[in-house]
Amino acid sequence: VQLQASGGGLVQAGGSMRLSCAASGGTFSTYTVAWFRQAPGKEREFVAAVSHTTRRSHYDDSVKGRFTISRDNAKNTVNLQMNSLKPEDTAVYYCGAGRPILSAISRPEIYYAWGQGTLVTVSS
Repeated sequence: VQLQASGGGLVQAGGSMRLSCAASGGTFSTYTVAWFRQAPGKEREFVAAVSHTTRRSHYDDSVKGRFTISRDNAKNTVNLQMNSLKPEDTAVYYCGAGRPILSAISRPEIYYAWGQGTLVTVSS
């Protein structure tokens, strides 16, 4: 499966932004799709995922209540709606696809297909 991320840019703190991850070349519904982010000098960290087995969403505590992940299997896309953005949300955001067990859903090494990354900058 190949992934293409889009939707990043510059937004003021408190604003909203929507990221999209479009998939091609695989059976999209059989993959867990997740969003990770990586700030300068930091490791890639888990943001959110929607499981291919349970269809449930999972979030890092830092984004719960602010971000919403959703998938549309008919369109082969996963979206990340980000509200109430904070400067600390500034990072390059990557979507990844894989088939992790639920206990490993937040581990980037489990995902084997990645989009190219899209930069989100939140100004204070």
